[in-house]
Amino acid sequence: MSTTDKTPGTVLITGASSGIGAIYADRLAKRGYDLILVARNAERLGALAQRLSAETGRTVTPLVADLADKDDLREVEEVLRTDSRITVLVNNAGFGSAIPLLQADVDAMEAMIDLNVTALTRLTYAAVPGFVARGGGSVINISSIVAVAPEFLNGVYGGSKAFVLAFSQQLRHELGGKGIRVQAVLPGATATEFWDIAGAPVASMPQEMQQRVMRAEDMVDAALAGFDQGEFVTIPSLPEAADWNAVETARQALFPNLSRAVPAARYGL
Repeated sequence: MSTTDKTPGTVLITGASSGIGAIYADRLAKRGYDLILVARNAERLGALAQRLSAETGRTVTPLVADLADKDDLREVEEVLRTDSRITVLVNNAGFGSAIPLLQADVDAMEAMIDLNVTALTRLTYAAVPGFVARGGGSVINISSIVAVAPEFLNGVYGGSKAFVLAFSQQLRHELGGKGIRVQAVLPGATATEFWDIAGAPVASMPQEMQQRVMRAEDMVDAALAGFDQGEFVTIPSLPEAADWNAVETARQALFPNLSRAVPAARYGL
């Protein structure tokens, strides 16, 4: 979709002041969307909103909020419930960890769950009823490859992103017939501030690993291309979509035997 005088609606993006969220904001404004940008850093957020508005002519509204703060979270929920211009929710806010279980602080892990799981869930619950009532809308959830490969990083982080994927699967199952698009994006290692916060800066990685880190701009562009192509799960680095389709086919093949009245014969009961 190209930029036109008629907007395709408004996108609310969380974690929008830098990194992946800021790039989504740039790309979607250039596609003609108005924006509501949510993040904690007021200075960065204001500067980004001013720049994008000047460059694209779109209406860009900064909304300073810490989604780990219940009052701030409720404020963003209220915007999603009441602003009928919103047609897309990009759940991008979150943080991760590379610290092993036995070395990780459990309070930090709980804070990760609050942001990666609870805030994302509440914002989706706030947005989706309006989308259904208006007959359309899209939810883009930023998960991670650790949703399917939790061994790569901290287990709580992997578990939180596995929730995002599973939640997205159920949203698609429940809402697909109601005109709602759902996309789960599973980035691999991406060049953002994520790694500094996670305790494993890119510069400290082995050279071989550094060569596997994708530019954030490329990651977002691939994710949006996947959205345009109608993908439900987009893994920007995966060469063959058939590989993911094979995983999904195998998962669904389990369904008939996941719940039965008697234990499987292999247990010899």
